[in-house]
Amino acid sequence: MEKIKHHILVVDDDDRIRELVKEYLNENGFIVSTGNSAEEAKIKLNYFKFDLIVLDVMMPGQDGFELTQEIKKKSDMPVILLTAKGEVESRIEGLELGADDYLGKPFEPKELLLRIKNIIKKSGRINLNKINRIGSAKVDLNKMSIQLKDKENKINNAEKKVLLEMLSNPGKTYSRIQIGEISNITQERSIDVMITRLRQKIEVNPKNPKYLQTIRGSGYVLWIK
Repeated sequence: MEKIKHHILVVDDDDRIRELVKEYLNENGFIVSTGNSAEEAKIKLNYFKFDLIVLDVMMPGQDGFELTQEIKKKSDMPVILLTAKGEVESRIEGLELGADDYLGKPFEPKELLLRIKNIIKKSGRINLNKINRIGSAKVDLNKMSIQLKDKENKINNAEKKVLLEMLSNPGKTYSRIQIGEISNITQERSIDVMITRLRQKIEVNPKNPKYLQTIRGSGYVLWIK
């Protein structure tokens, strides 16, 4: 199976830096779009889906801090800020506005690459503001609900944590111990009951599950297609 390529938006008013980062990320398997201002970035954000944005702070017009704040009001897309400023106050300001990481200029492209990979790995590409599908079921983790056909069921915090983890890693088998650690449930019987309830909300035929399956002797696995 071909590996999914992540789409990165790089925004910087310095042509040299913008093209250097684009070339390096392309060489390492990423799809890269670029912009030289916040305005250009917003146009592309309206038309394309990105997995992460690399954003310069000091730009003419709207700066990176302001754009970060605007982006985070609408989505949880990861943001890495680039800046020539090295002061602690600047880093704190960016993080308080919702930035996921911060890299001071000048920087090594390899360090930026590692930070991007780390954030994408953690995010698991699951957007809490997006409807995630498991077969016919529509899972809204933000509203904590699952709609299957014409019926909508609510999920609790433990179920949300388990779904978030398993949706981020479809096809991965989780032992009861791991499920317990994720959900903060200690009794094995309670874990089994939670899985049964999730099946009732996800599966068309919960007694013969197609998506949330038991792997005998190992635990549980979620398939989303």
